[in-house]
Amino acid sequence: MTQPTDNTSGRFSKASAISWLWRQLSRWPLGLLWRFASRLGPLVYHFSQRERRVTEANLNVVNPNSTVDERKELAKHSLKHSAATMLELGHAWMAEPNKVEASILAVHGRDKLDNARSEGRGVIVLAPHFGNWEVLNFWLSSHFPFTAMYEPPRITALDPVIRHGRERMGASLVPTNPRGVAALLKALKRSEAIGILPDQEPDWGSGVFAPFFGRDAYTATLLPKLVARTQARVVTGVALRIPGKGFEIHFLDADERVYSDDDVQSATGVNASVESAIALEPAQYQWEYKRYRKVVQEQQKLANFRDFRLY
Repeated sequence: MTQPTDNTSGRFSKASAISWLWRQLSRWPLGLLWRFASRLGPLVYHFSQRERRVTEANLNVVNPNSTVDERKELAKHSLKHSAATMLELGHAWMAEPNKVEASILAVHGRDKLDNARSEGRGVIVLAPHFGNWEVLNFWLSSHFPFTAMYEPPRITALDPVIRHGRERMGASLVPTNPRGVAALLKALKRSEAIGILPDQEPDWGSGVFAPFFGRDAYTATLLPKLVARTQARVVTGVALRIPGKGFEIHFLDADERVYSDDDVQSATGVNASVESAIALEPAQYQWEYKRYRKVVQEQQKLANFRDFRLY
């Protein structure tokens, strides 16, 4: 028999192993998952140079007046929460729905969504990488008609697993292209809720530079286009982890600048909204993401733009 010339079988084996692990972890109580994360987080800090370096570089920007020891301690706590998020994916995607619903201990600010929809307006939920955003997706799609953009994972064999987990409570996932944007517009015009990742760096040409904790970050400009065409209400949504016990959903009013028709002003409002969510508990933000990867000097095509990079 002819052997395959690519690593398709390897990808399927890895996907099967990861899916099996999520399934097993979905049966664990949250307290046990948190204890596991508490042991895994320090290992990530000590042995994953990339995660530690990026986390500490970002925290140097965010907390310039803190001591080195204070930033290291916050970095360790942040990586512990990131580990918990990864371990909790099975809970959010595969556990019995009543178990996931029971883990949501409180919902703050739901009236912001209900009031907007009662006025015939759609709701744009800015969902940053904070706490457990998959639990937020579960709650939103359980209680509202909900649409969100979705980009398939690098391990393509995991796509049906992740897609099923995110769609199982009724969410509609749309591609990250013009067809997906059109679907978001239609959902908003039906007075439904949609989700946007406000802190994911867009491709060149799809964003502007706006301050995020005092340093320019390349930020997507999709939001003002959606607001201008639908008059939707914008809120920030997060699922704050209560370690070992569950989650509390928080919906916060977005910074008023998000409604500006000026792209830079709107992006500044988006970043300020994310900052307000992070203030709930800074350790629960995913600081290991390279939020400042792009720099203005690169956009200006300066020959020495690499000298201005943070990473």
